Amino acid sequence: MNLFKLVVAYLKARPLNTLLNILLLSLGIAMITLLLVVNNQVQEKIADNTKGIDLVVGAKGSPLQLILCNVFHIDFPTGNIKLQDADKLAQHRLVKSAIPMALGDSYRNYRIIGTTHAYATLYHAELASGMLWNTDMEVTLGANVAEQLGLKLGDKFVSAHGLSEAGHAHEAHPFIVKGILQPTFNVLDNLILTNVSSIWLVHAHDAEDTAKPDSVTASVLVPTVLASDSTRELTSLLIKYRNPIAAIQLPRYINSQTSMQAASPSFEAARLFSILGVGIEALTGFAYVLIFISALSIFLALYNSLKERRYDLAIMRSMGASRSKLLWATQVEGITLTLCGSLVGILLGHGAIYLFTMLVAESATAGVSALVFYEQELFLLAGSLVLGIICSVIPSWQAYRTDIHNVLAGN
Repeated sequence: MNLFKLVVAYLKARPLNTLLNILLLSLGIAMITLLLVVNNQVQEKIADNTKGIDLVVGAKGSPLQLILCNVFHIDFPTGNIKLQDADKLAQHRLVKSAIPMALGDSYRNYRIIGTTHAYATLYHAELASGMLWNTDMEVTLGANVAEQLGLKLGDKFVSAHGLSEAGHAHEAHPFIVKGILQPTFNVLDNLILTNVSSIWLVHAHDAEDTAKPDSVTASVLVPTVLASDSTRELTSLLIKYRNPIAAIQLPRYINSQTSMQAASPSFEAARLFSILGVGIEALTGFAYVLIFISALSIFLALYNSLKERRYDLAIMRSMGASRSKLLWATQVEGITLTLCGSLVGILLGHGAIYLFTMLVAESATAGVSALVFYEQELFLLAGSLVLGIICSVIPSWQAYRTDIHNVLAGN
């Protein structure tokens, strides 16, 4: 007697109950899988995008908004800071390096960033074609930007003010594509990079030529302008500490003794997750409730079906089936139900993420992929085996204790 065929026959005998139990369990597993995959990938993306950035300095306002805007590029700037003040801070004894950021424009919802080559180096970017920007109005595209917009080397486009296509177009100053980056799988893939002077140029009311400053009078952050130029502004600075002491002294100095604001990416990211964590915990709790209800349903289904099969089990015993075989038949039935439910749930979870990435264009910014699997999902499968065994303990013990004489005698 083939044990597996017997279990399949039992499950097929009550298809509606079987499908209902599998569906109920799969919904709980799918929700846990979705939360697990999204939470892990978002944390990985945050860690990857903030790597090498100890402090973000910008205009006073919300520190979380400062991080979201200048590190993850999913919010609006808090304002601008003077180039003079930024230059002074970049030369502070506790600052190892400072990368200037000038924001304000976009092209078809992809943000244009005025910065230096150090920003591309920060994310270990490599060129797929062309070269990095060198002069004004030259840009280098992130991999997703080039793919989604169909831009290639030599193409020209006009930026729009703000983050929407409805913003004022700067038609007098078109950008030209000089390079395309290889995929970095971080925020760089969704950006258009140029120099700071280009951002200033498209917003200048009067484009006046000025003499190039010498090495003594030039700005540290933007060498093409004078350090004493009080009209120039930046959006932010991305700072790397020189030593551990800086983590204590520098933010306090900036926030209390300057007109600027300092925010730590790691601290603000942790604060953001603490806010989102309440919702994630609530959804996870609901998923576990579904799994508990499913386990109860599987237990009741096995227990009730055992009552209906008492005569069948007695016949099997009389034909030579051992007690242990009847016990294992019930155990395997419970394990099969929970294992099928878990497999279907994991596939449903990844399928939901895939549909989200296909239907929601903004999901590309988050960088969440449905094709990434984690070893925690193996624990879900292992847990389903344990759940199947637990649900089957009482029914399988009842099957083991079946008295063939009483059953066949009609007692």
